[in-house]
Amino acid sequence: MRLAEKELADVVLIDVLEGVPAGKALDLAEAAPIEGHDCRIEDAPTSTPGEGSDIIIITAGIPVNPA
Repeated sequence: MRLAEKELADVVLIDVLEGVPAGKALDLAEAAPIEGHDCRIEDAPTSTPGEGSDIIIITAGIPVNPA
């Protein structure tokens, strides 16, 4: 989110769970007019993660347990 807000890069989201990146990308893209940036935010197929990227950021954590 900060990369897009600062207009440092276009952002591609990848996740092992299908559909999650598309939803998150849509949420972030819909905030673009409010935040005042025009960076591209989208999801990508997991078959070619990071292909052609200049920077890859890998985050890790424990998923939220819907208990």
